[in-house]
Amino acid sequence: MDLGAGGFSEEQFREAFAELQQPALSGADWELLVETFGISIYRLLDQTGLYEYKVFGFLEDCSPDLLADVFMDLDYRKQWDQYVKELYEKECNGEAVVYWEVKYPFPMSNRDYVYVRQRRELDHEGQKIHVILAQSTSMPQFPEKSGVIRVKQYKQSLAIQSDGKRGSKVFMYYFDNPGGQIPSWLINWAAKKGVPNFLKDMTKACQNYHKKT
Repeated sequence: MDLGAGGFSEEQFREAFAELQQPALSGADWELLVETFGISIYRLLDQTGLYEYKVFGFLEDCSPDLLADVFMDLDYRKQWDQYVKELYEKECNGEAVVYWEVKYPFPMSNRDYVYVRQRRELDHEGQKIHVILAQSTSMPQFPEKSGVIRVKQYKQSLAIQSDGKRGSKVFMYYFDNPGGQIPSWLINWAAKKGVPNFLKDMTKACQNYHKKT
C-alpha cells in the first residue's frame, strides 16, 4: 500500500471519493438515524459496542473550495465552534500534528485528540473533488492532561464536490472511542442534534469567512 504524508494511502482518498458518488450502505447493518436539513445520518454498531457514522447531504450557498478551506482553518474554527476548548497545529518530526480539546457537559471530563490530517484535490470527469482525511496518532510532544480523557481511536474522512449550483454535496465518515462512561442520551444527542448543528454552524461560518480577521 502506498502511504503518503500523514500515513494515508491513495486508496483511502479514493474510498471517500467513491462514497460521495455512491453511498456504500449495503452488506452491513447501517441504520438511518435521522434526516434533517438535507442531511442523512447513518450509524453502524461495531463489534466493540461503539458506533461508526456516515453523513450524506447538501450544504447550500457554501462552495466546495470555501467549505474545505473553512474545515481546514483551525484558528477560524475556534471562533465558530462552541465546543472547542483548545485547538492548534504543531510540527513534530517534520509532520503537522493537530491538538484538539473538546468541551463535554458537566460533570463529564473533556476529551482531547492528537491527530494528523491531509487534504487532497482529486479530479473526476473534469470536476474538482476535495477529500480531507484525519486519524489519531501518538506523539510524546502531546502528553495527556490531568482531568482530560485522551481519545486514542479517531478517524474521519470528508469528501466535497459541487452540487451543480452554489453549494456543496458532502460525504463524511466519523468514528471515535471517547473512553470513559458516556451516557446513551449524550451519544444519541451528538448524532441526532450535534452533527446537524455542527454542519449548520459550519455553513454559517462559510458565509462569514471573508469577514474574519
